[in-house]
Amino acid sequence: MTVPDLLYPIAGLVVLVVLLVLLVTSRYKVAGPNQAFIVTGRKGKAVLNPETGQLTTDLSGQKVVLGGGSFVIPFVQRLATMDLSSRRISVQIRGAVSGQGIKLNVEGVAIVKVGGNANQIRLAAQRFLSQQNEIEPFTQEVLAGALRSIVGGLTVEQIIRDRAAFAQRVADESENSLTGQGLILDTFQIQDVTDDGSYLADLGRPEAARIGQTAAIAEANARQAAEQARIKSEEEIAVAQRQLALRQAEIKSETDAAAARAASAGPLAQADRDQAILLEQEKVAVRQAALTERQLETQVRKPADANRYKVEQEAAAARNAQISAAEARKAATIAAAQAKSEEDRLTGEAERARRSSLAEAEAIEGAKRGEAAKARRVAEAEATRAEGEANAAATLAVGQAEAEAMNKRAEAFANYNEAAVLQMLIEVLPQIAKEVAAPISAIDQLTVISSDGAGALPRQVTDNVTQTLQMLKSATGLDLEALVARSAGRVSQGLTSAAASGSVNGDGAAR
Repeated sequence: MTVPDLLYPIAGLVVLVVLLVLLVTSRYKVAGPNQAFIVTGRKGKAVLNPETGQLTTDLSGQKVVLGGGSFVIPFVQRLATMDLSSRRISVQIRGAVSGQGIKLNVEGVAIVKVGGNANQIRLAAQRFLSQQNEIEPFTQEVLAGALRSIVGGLTVEQIIRDRAAFAQRVADESENSLTGQGLILDTFQIQDVTDDGSYLADLGRPEAARIGQTAAIAEANARQAAEQARIKSEEEIAVAQRQLALRQAEIKSETDAAAARAASAGPLAQADRDQAILLEQEKVAVRQAALTERQLETQVRKPADANRYKVEQEAAAARNAQISAAEARKAATIAAAQAKSEEDRLTGEAERARRSSLAEAEAIEGAKRGEAAKARRVAEAEATRAEGEANAAATLAVGQAEAEAMNKRAEAFANYNEAAVLQMLIEVLPQIAKEVAAPISAIDQLTVISSDGAGALPRQVTDNVTQTLQMLKSATGLDLEALVARSAGRVSQGLTSAAASGSVNGDGAAR
C-alpha cells in the first residue's frame, strides 16, 4: 500500500471526529444565572386521579435546567428559555371605595418574578413561555383586584397609618392567584394614597395644626433660649472685657511707673552729680573770690583811693574856679537880659500899635464889604420879586384870554344850530375813517378768509366806523345817525316844497 492509501482513512476519521465535536458543541446548552432551560421531548409519568379514576401524564417529562448545562438531542428534544429576572410592575387604581364610602386613588409598586423551583418554572412555562411580556399585565390585574378588595374593608385612617400591614394584606390576597401561575410576589409597596376631594387634607389638618403649634412654640422657645444665651454670652463677654480693661490699666500703670522711674533715674543721678560738682565749684569760687578781693585790695583799691583823693582835690579846685567864672557869667547874663527885656518891651508896644491899626482897617473894610453884599442881595431880591410879579401877570392875562376864548366858543356853540354841528361832524368824519383804517393800512400783506372775498375788507372798515359812532353816542349822548337822518329829512322836505311851488308858479304863468 502506498502512503496516500494510508492517509485517506485517517483523514476521514479526523473529519468524522470534528463533525461529532461540532455537533455536540452546538447542541450542548448552558443556562445563564437568570435563565431556566426547559427541555421537552420525553414522556411524563402516568398519574391516576383517585377521585375521577382518570389517567393523565405529569410534567416530569419536561426537564428544567437552572444554572447548568444540558445536551439537546437533535430531532428528539426541544429547548425553551424562561426569563427568571425580577419585573417591576406599577399598580394604580382610581375610585376605590373604602369602608367609609370615601373614593381613594392608590398607587403601588410590586416586584414579581418566576418561581425558583422546577414545578413553578413548569407552571409559568405552560402559561407564559410564548408570551412572557404578558406577565406584567396579568400581575397588574391581580394586584388591582386585591387592592380594591382590601380597600373596601378598611377605613381611610387604617390605610394611611399602617401602610405596611395594608401592603401585606394585598400580597397575601394575591399570593394564591400568582403562585398558581408560577409567579412569586417578592415585595409590594404602597407609594401614594390620594382622593378627589379634601377628606385626606381635612384628616391631617388638626394634626398639622397641632404640629404647627408645637413647632411654633418650640421655635419661640428656641429663639427665647438663643436670645437669653446671647444676652448671657454678651454679659460674660462684657465682664471679661471689663476685667481685661482693668487688668490692662493696672499693667499699664505699673509699666508707666516703672518707665517713669527708669526714665528719671538717669536725670536724678545726673542731678546728684551736677550738685556735687556745683558744691565743689562753689568752694573754688569762694576761695577765688577771697583771693581776688585781696588782690583788688592790694592792686586796685589802695591805688584807687589815692587817685580818688587826688581827683577830689583837683575837682574841688576846678569847682571853685568854675563857681567864680559862673558867678561872673551870671552877672553879665543878668545885665544882658535886662537890656534885652527893655528892648523887647519897646518893640512889643510898637508891634501892638501896628496890629491894632491893621485890625481897625480890616474891620472898616469888612463892614463896607458886608454893606455892599447886602445891597447886592436886596437888589437881587427886588429883581426876583419883579420877575415873579411879571410872570404872574402874564399867566393871569393868558388865563383870562383863554377863559374869554372859551366863553366866546361856548356862546358860538350855543348859537350853532344842528346844521352847523352836522357840518362840523361831516368835516371830522373823514379823519375818523382814516384813523379807523390806519391799523389796516399798516399791514403789508393781508389774506382775507371769507366767503365774500375782498369785499369783506371795506365792510370791516364800515363796521369799525359804525362801532365808533355807537361809542360816541354812548359816551356823549350825541346820536350822529339820528342827526344826519333829521337833516336829510328836512332837506328832502325843502326840495319837495320847492318843486311844488315851482309847479304852481308854472301853472300861474301858463294861465
